[in-house]
Amino acid sequence: MSANKNTVALVSLLAGATVWGLIWHPYRVLEDLAVPPALAAILSYLVALLLGFPLLRQRLAGARPGGMLLLIALAAGGCNLGYVIATVRGEVMRVLLLFYLSPLWTVLLARLLLREKVSLPGTAVILLSLAGAVVMLWQPSLGWPLPANGAEWIGLAAGFLFALANVLIRKAHDLSIELKSMAVFAGVAVVGLVALPFEPARLAVPPAPAWLLLIVVGLVLLTTNLFVQYGLTHTTASRAIVIFLFELVAAALSSWLLAGEEMTAQEWLGGAIIVAASLFSGKLEAREPAPG
Repeated sequence: MSANKNTVALVSLLAGATVWGLIWHPYRVLEDLAVPPALAAILSYLVALLLGFPLLRQRLAGARPGGMLLLIALAAGGCNLGYVIATVRGEVMRVLLLFYLSPLWTVLLARLLLREKVSLPGTAVILLSLAGAVVMLWQPSLGWPLPANGAEWIGLAAGFLFALANVLIRKAHDLSIELKSMAVFAGVAVVGLVALPFEPARLAVPPAPAWLLLIVVGLVLLTTNLFVQYGLTHTTASRAIVIFLFELVAAALSSWLLAGEEMTAQEWLGGAIIVAASLFSGKLEAREPAPG
């Protein structure tokens, strides 16, 4: 790979990680404007879909959607929707660290769906992830080390769906990046419509400032997705996972500066173990043969 492409790929992935570490804030602003997170996710991803379709229309020509694409859309849609709801309603860093248990789910789902054997290093990823979760969540007075509230459970579920989407995408390597990107945007809208009736906040037509912010967020989502896809295409898996962990740095700083959230030493320790499992997972992925 040329030095120029390498630099562009690095910047693309860093930009994507930074955006995902900050994206919770505009959704919280939208909630302050009386747009609950489920509705905000539906509208912003629809904006990304509507903006992206004309841009990628030629690359989507001749595509043959099937059952696998539908599964990817639902899994990735549920993941992104859950990410938005959890980071709006919960503590950002606790939600993200629970989300980053995804290497644990990836190893298990790859065994079930791709028939990949769970190796000794894979077992180490599972044990590291579980150990990190136990350290972060354990409070003797509360009993079992489980998520403390609904937002944290949603963040945990979103991480599982993220792993499921990744495994399905690896299985469907014949589908184009553009088609899968559009499927993710459509999936958020579809899953969001199912979740919308369970939204506790009263629904109303968003005010004008909210529409402007929704359009900006949708444009950012589309641009970030294209940047990340380029970066993943020109970067090894082991390097990409390290770069993506910058999301946690961006989230930690932004949640401290913008929301006044702080983590205890115990939570930092558990989070560090979960990050170590993610890094280890990236090394495992780098050793796997390319699909197809």
